[in-house]
Amino acid sequence: MPESILAHSESGNTEKSALVSVIMPAYNSAEFITEAILSVQKQTYSNWELLVIDDASKDFTLGKIKNLAKEEPRIKIFENKKNKGTGFSRNKGIRAAQGDFIAFLDADDLWKANKLEAQLEFMKNNELAVCYSSYERITENGQKRNEIIEALPYLTYQKLLKANYVGNLTGMYDVRQLDKIYAPDVRKRQDWALWLEAIKKGGTAKGIKEPLALYRLRKNSVSGNKLEMLGHNFNIYYRVLGFSFLKSLRCMGVFLKEQLLVKQRQLKQIK
Repeated sequence: MPESILAHSESGNTEKSALVSVIMPAYNSAEFITEAILSVQKQTYSNWELLVIDDASKDFTLGKIKNLAKEEPRIKIFENKKNKGTGFSRNKGIRAAQGDFIAFLDADDLWKANKLEAQLEFMKNNELAVCYSSYERITENGQKRNEIIEALPYLTYQKLLKANYVGNLTGMYDVRQLDKIYAPDVRKRQDWALWLEAIKKGGTAKGIKEPLALYRLRKNSVSGNKLEMLGHNFNIYYRVLGFSFLKSLRCMGVFLKEQLLVKQRQLKQIK
């Protein structure tokens, strides 16, 4: 990745305040995970713990995590003996988390160096239990696409029910206000369900317009397979939220309208 994309943290930053638990599930992520972990280590806010959950990777992911953890006591490693999926792995990390706040970063995505500092300050100033931000999109090999997904200024439960407006790599919630919130036991779209529960409990959430993270567009991702995504979305309405079949169908109609006609406005081209 070009050095200009991620700024370095300020040396000597020893701020002691609220502990942030960063949850990172990993599966066959050897190509990307070193950069992901380094983007946490470069944070200008230093009071964090990184819980990395290896989901029975078949490549060198676990070895790379262990090498980085040798010199970084804030990294904690967990291993699944069998592949359990992202939701299971995130929940495993959440259960072990000791932090006052919980944030999420997948093993192929990145944070900008001021992500935690800016977000914690924003949450304090606005008295928020849930917060998220805009984020940039990069190619699979880490090149800029000059695209930003711009965060909505605020989110209610009803708005989030229409479509997922929280980039999971940007979301953070306050454990002291909400207690721990877990993802449902489903393979896909469980992050959306988690943020629905967080905003339902915490009230209106607010977004930071500044992009604080970098989302890597991968080939064959679920988000790229639109037909498959629809099935997973229906599963959230019907099986996770417990809506009737007809109500779930109506919600899917609203989702399609929101996704095609409204949510696309979030994508901004930058120079």
